[in-house]
Amino acid sequence: MISARQIRAARALLGWSQQDLADRAIISVNALRRLEGEQVDPRLSTIAAVKTALESAGIDFLPTSGTQGEGVRLRLP
Repeated sequence: MISARQIRAARALLGWSQQDLADRAIISVNALRRLEGEQVDPRLSTIAAVKTALESAGIDFLPTSGTQGEGVRLRLP
């Protein structure tokens, strides 16, 4: 599962606002704010919609492995 920090980092790489991501993921801005603020236990469907929107825009999610933490990177076009 992706983390709130990865979502915020991915938005930063893309230069997207919360509204931009919410529109692309077809979720409410309030739901995204709560997700990014770790204020709720999000629904899997919400996380899946956000992940799909970000991956479609060229984001790769990097899992934690060994001594490296989670991360994101932007694929080259």
